Amino acid sequence: MADPVGIPLLDVLGGRRCDPVPVWFMRQAGRYLPEYRRLRRSLGSFLDLVYTPEAAAEATLQPVRRFALDAAILFSDILVIPHALGQEVRFAEGEGPRLEPIRDRGDLSRLVPARAEEALQPIYETVRLARRALPDGVALIGFAGGPWTVATYMAAGRGGDEQCAAKLWAYRDPEGFRALLGLIERASIDYLLGQIRAGAQVIQIFESWAANLPESWFEDLVIAPTRRIVDALAKAAPGVPVIGFARGAGALLPRYARASGVGAVSLDTAIPVSFADETLPQGLAVQGNLDPLLVCAGGATMKAEAGRILDGLRRRPHVFNLGHGFVPATPLGHVEELIDFVRGKGGTSE
Repeated sequence: MADPVGIPLLDVLGGRRCDPVPVWFMRQAGRYLPEYRRLRRSLGSFLDLVYTPEAAAEATLQPVRRFALDAAILFSDILVIPHALGQEVRFAEGEGPRLEPIRDRGDLSRLVPARAEEALQPIYETVRLARRALPDGVALIGFAGGPWTVATYMAAGRGGDEQCAAKLWAYRDPEGFRALLGLIERASIDYLLGQIRAGAQVIQIFESWAANLPESWFEDLVIAPTRRIVDALAKAAPGVPVIGFARGAGALLPRYARASGVGAVSLDTAIPVSFADETLPQGLAVQGNLDPLLVCAGGATMKAEAGRILDGLRRRPHVFNLGHGFVPATPLGHVEELIDFVRGKGGTSE
């Protein structure tokens, strides 16, 4: 059952324009917050934090308490899916995730889909705890990585390098690579439905490595799996909006917006706001675009860019957000300044 109107984020994702626009930020929970750093030190590894529901719920709630944002996003990671499937995943301090690579279809036997449901139970408990603790009017966002993005990490054992390992596997053995995508896709559907049943009111699909794919492969590896996930969620949980973040899609973003079935799109920093407003379906909700480093800089430059985004998207449903996630060096005062500006307390967009 869909949530009633009156929650600003849900109103906008339902196609209604709200002023002031609702605000939340990617990576709003994390290392730029001193309370998060204290919490993180009290646990062992990053995954210990992710799989400890009370601690993960606390991390989810911290930015909402500090900034009175319009949404909380589940504190977790897109790599819980390969971890739940049985792939070795660890997070090296200062280096990011490291996985034992899945290189070809022969390596697929190392994955055990049957273990995923039990492995992900702590995350569902995090969702339940966070939803119960959120103030009225604040939405809870659940998420998963897009199958292509998750596959790139699984194949390479880390991020970056233009996804060479995943691309070469897909080009050399399309059938075998699609088998990997299928495993991720099915696990992601179950995972997202588990989050919804536990209390998530919105879903975001992070296709963070959508750049650098040829057009036909973008259709096959990004759009088609997203469409199947969106269709499965719509059938099992009608009324729950899905935001798609196809980072780096560029000129293919309008096609992604129309063909994937998502109810809203998140713009990365490189997408011109004018291009998005002119080419995306009329009435489609849009979020994103502000460079996270502008929040590090703060001041007049940050406000000018925020104003440009607000003006450029004033004709459609809009959620204010970043083009990617906060970086650890983000000053808290700049975040407050930005929120005040967007809500009309710290100036105008002129």
